[in-house]
Amino acid sequence: QVHVVESGGGLVQAGGSLRLSCVASGRFSYYAMGWFRQAPGKEREFVAVIGASGISTSYGDSVKGRFTISRDNAKNTMYLQMNSLKPEDTAVYNCAAARVFTKVAANYDYWGQGTQVTVSS
Repeated sequence: QVHVVESGGGLVQAGGSLRLSCVASGRFSYYAMGWFRQAPGKEREFVAVIGASGISTSYGDSVKGRFTISRDNAKNTMYLQMNSLKPEDTAVYNCAAARVFTKVAANYDYWGQGTQVTVSS
């Protein structure tokens, strides 16, 4: 029911910023939306989630204080503002939609294709 497409990844120096976008089709406002990331040789990691109304948010420990998740339901778009980037943030970032507010990847029903973020030291 929901198709999501990420954009905004790229190459940035340590300490810099990027903003990722996730544009969705379907009943976007019914879903919690999350960001996950995966680096080569590592398991998928929870980054952030935002509730359907945009009121509730939660972040992974490694990004708290640096990343901010937001959504604009009128535009069917979710954002991840990434500040003070570190080399360890390098990964493929995916957005995803879930019917519940959750940090668990298995509970997400729809996934984007991913966008590469590379942070140089």
